[in-house]
Amino acid sequence: MADEAAGEQIATFDLGAVRRFADLSVSGLASARDEIDALNVYPVPDGDTGTNMYLTMEAAREALRDRLAEGADLRTALAAYARGALLGARGNSGVILSQLLGALLRRMGQGGPGDRSASLVAEGLAQAAEAAYAAVGTPVEGTILTVARAAAEAGARAAEDPEHHLGDVLRAAAVEAREALARTPDQLPLLRDAGVVDAGGAGLCVILDAAVTAVTGQRSVAEPLPMSARTVHALPTGDLTEDGPAYEVMYLLDAADAAIPVLRDQLQALGDSLVVVGGDGLWNVHVHVDDVGAAVEAGIEAGIPRRIRVTHFAEQLGRVRDRRSAQGSGRRGRAVVAVVAGPGLAAVFGEAGAHVVEGGPGRRPSTGQVLDAVLATGAEEVVVLPNDADSVRVAEAAAVTAEEDEGIRVVVIPTRAQVQGIAAMAVHEPGRGFDADVVQMTAAAQGARHGAVTVAVKQAMTSAGPCEPGDVLGVVGGDFAVVGADLAEVAVTVLERLLTGGGELVTLVAGQDGAALVEPCRAWVECEHPGVDVLVYEGGQERYPLLLAVE
Repeated sequence: MADEAAGEQIATFDLGAVRRFADLSVSGLASARDEIDALNVYPVPDGDTGTNMYLTMEAAREALRDRLAEGADLRTALAAYARGALLGARGNSGVILSQLLGALLRRMGQGGPGDRSASLVAEGLAQAAEAAYAAVGTPVEGTILTVARAAAEAGARAAEDPEHHLGDVLRAAAVEAREALARTPDQLPLLRDAGVVDAGGAGLCVILDAAVTAVTGQRSVAEPLPMSARTVHALPTGDLTEDGPAYEVMYLLDAADAAIPVLRDQLQALGDSLVVVGGDGLWNVHVHVDDVGAAVEAGIEAGIPRRIRVTHFAEQLGRVRDRRSAQGSGRRGRAVVAVVAGPGLAAVFGEAGAHVVEGGPGRRPSTGQVLDAVLATGAEEVVVLPNDADSVRVAEAAAVTAEEDEGIRVVVIPTRAQVQGIAAMAVHEPGRGFDADVVQMTAAAQGARHGAVTVAVKQAMTSAGPCEPGDVLGVVGGDFAVVGADLAEVAVTVLERLLTGGGELVTLVAGQDGAALVEPCRAWVECEHPGVDVLVYEGGQERYPLLLAVE
């Protein structure tokens, strides 16, 4: 798309801008997630709007990353990004957001080299707002729809000036969105009575801010979002569903476009908060109903429903109350629980501030052990690092129990190697927002390419060929990729493969009888990759004389 003003740091809408927008949207929503959740009173006060928007944008980003890794061009990447949002949309707000994002990206993908990016984005914002209104069964003003329309109108006015560029259009849309958000309590009595602005609209403002920063390199506005309520709304103590449906039903639907009008009519008659988004044979359906079976049957009549999710509002509200109760029960702050494979690693994680649980390869801890560790932290927010593939599900089961029974907010980062856990702990910052901390820790863990050296104890067939007892095995990314006879030679081979994609830091964790492997690896790195730093830990783990990671 055409170059624009030299006055902006980034003059074009390109893959780099899309990638930055995806990252900034997720990190922005992660930081604002708790506050947006607290604003959530419409259509149901279930405290999950921020979470649902965050998860929707995270799913979109992962789809984008996967396609970019395959070398996708701009149009292909935009289509993948939109589809990721559609497939990963969560809740009423997430489904509407996926429609907004999809319509905008569809218009951007239609642009050519001679098109003006400012005009394309303005048209895309207008089409997004129109599509979102059309997707909702009964549009209500004072919601994300209102904020989206105001942003689109401001973007269109800015694009009329031929001197205005892409950043000007996005900045105008972001500023007007904030002003529209501040007006939502005047449009929706439920918001005014609770003393809050619309939660979905607040999330959309965060996303528009991310777009401005991605394109210009600058924050959109200096003032904070007008989210601060006179008082954070109190959760109802009676029956949440007394005046409305009891269940939220969502599913993906493979269906012909012609079948959707009939489906909309059927679902509208069953309940409220209806949103149907998508096209070209794939749809995301969201509705609040009392009769779950009838809602699913309507989908079956229209096509093939899949990924059916049903949420009972009363149970969900109970979990929110429990979480807030935990915040007032004496639990304070944030903690990390890490599963460790040796005494040295226990010391490493302990010195970094983690609560440790003994485990690791071949010694998976029980759900009860992980749960006890989570409870013992005394924290209201807990991050769990399983650090072993076999321990991930155990940690997830413990997390669910801690959240549902104790109201503790727990997130499991699926680290599958001790060195991934070390990388995550290195960026852990208790002082920042919980979601932002989880995002940074997850990114660090995923960015650590990991390997290991071990000795075969039985005859087997591996990806590198057959092995006999006593053979040295090199593990790369969890797969047995090297079979050899010498520990040091295999260790260097694993290290060489890990560094094929580049890196700045090598981490070596020596296990029992593994100290002699450190120096050959360090010497090889100094010779072949002199600019790469080497960090060594005494892990003391069994079965694996050496664990390796490259960041």
